[in-house]
Amino acid sequence: MSSEWPDARLEDLITVKHGFAFKGEHFTDQSTVHQLVTPGNFAIGGGFQLGKPKFYSGPVPPDYVLNRGDVVVTMTDLSRGGDTLGFAGVVPETPGTVWLHNQRIGLVQVKPGAPVRAGYLHYMLRSAEYRHWVVSTATGSTVKHTSPGRICSYGFKLPPAAEQIGIEAILTALDDRIALLRETNATLEAIAQALFKSWFVDFDPVRAKQQGLVPAGMDEATAALFPDSFEESALGLVPKGWECIDLAELTKRFGGSIQTGPFGSQLHASDYVESGVPVVMPKDIVNRRASTESVARVGTADADRLSRHKLQAGDIVFSRRGDVERHALITEREVGWLCGTGCLLLRSGPQWKSAGFLSMLLDAPRARTWLVQHAVGATMPNLNTAILGSVPVVLPLPPVLSAFEELVSVTEKQRSRNASMAETLATLRDTLLPRLISGQLRLPQAEALAA
Repeated sequence: MSSEWPDARLEDLITVKHGFAFKGEHFTDQSTVHQLVTPGNFAIGGGFQLGKPKFYSGPVPPDYVLNRGDVVVTMTDLSRGGDTLGFAGVVPETPGTVWLHNQRIGLVQVKPGAPVRAGYLHYMLRSAEYRHWVVSTATGSTVKHTSPGRICSYGFKLPPAAEQIGIEAILTALDDRIALLRETNATLEAIAQALFKSWFVDFDPVRAKQQGLVPAGMDEATAALFPDSFEESALGLVPKGWECIDLAELTKRFGGSIQTGPFGSQLHASDYVESGVPVVMPKDIVNRRASTESVARVGTADADRLSRHKLQAGDIVFSRRGDVERHALITEREVGWLCGTGCLLLRSGPQWKSAGFLSMLLDAPRARTWLVQHAVGATMPNLNTAILGSVPVVLPLPPVLSAFEELVSVTEKQRSRNASMAETLATLRDTLLPRLISGQLRLPQAEALAA
């Protein structure tokens, strides 16, 4: 048990090195080999995530190049809908990328001969006890900060080396499985997006037929669904016979609607409960999906009271303010959840047959740019139902939509299954982590649970 483990303080085991203030003049939107590690690279609850890349093209001090397996921690809270201060992660091996030790990030370095493993430290620094201590000792009223000195003054019970190895192995195995599922989903998403771009952005099948060629990688029956010429429209050249409308017209035509999520007067902080019906907020929208990593929940009575905002498969939930171009496509898993405050609910209607097409269209660069440009608000972009309803849509012929849905529905369903499994494993990991770190759960029991 933990009572058998000796007391330890981080200052006797590690040092925490500040990051380098890389100059903004060298930040670039163009892909480069160098990426800066930022607080955005830390998942809610800890762990490294790729996040939105921050590329760098300037000179690189050798002492601030990170290596695979380095343990890094956040030194600043960016308030992304939850406290990010003190999160820990391990620098991954990402071919083609060199990670740079940026400011606001601390590099945890084990002192020579210290009886602690870096891998075990990574998980100890993700424990609730440690993070509560870091937050409670932070400085700053609006943006919270910590320091190497505060981190290193933390005290805890240190298990023997064999226990550290076992704890690290169990939790790493779960994290590796979660990472594999997410990588698989990224591949599935790339496949679906490539098909969408070919058919509905570049119009490759139409261009091929216009030149008297057979569309690449397409059977004869599918190729026959596409026209062999273009015509002028309000949106430029589009395939002949395809229609240009907006989202408001589309939802009207197919029996759908666009509505605002519940207002603050309808849904209060006091309504949230530990276990209940999930409420999808802007912070829960990740990669065209609704994430449960930090989702708020309400009781059944409140969910019924807000039944107008209950979600159906095929719905699309938009962030109404801030990152207004982000949305989540609702799958069978999220049926009965609620559209939350700060969101818009787009329901294409029971007669619409391709939720995947509509989601990818709204995720395409033209639609995302359009939403940002038409959002209102001087300090923070905001959407309303009228703005979302006026997004232009090039509407293919129904047989083309049906063919596309038949292809992408397979990958979309697999993505949903993978995401659900990843969240289940993350819940198991988050349940085991504090009990293993505290010594309440011994290795044989944890191994049985993980198996």
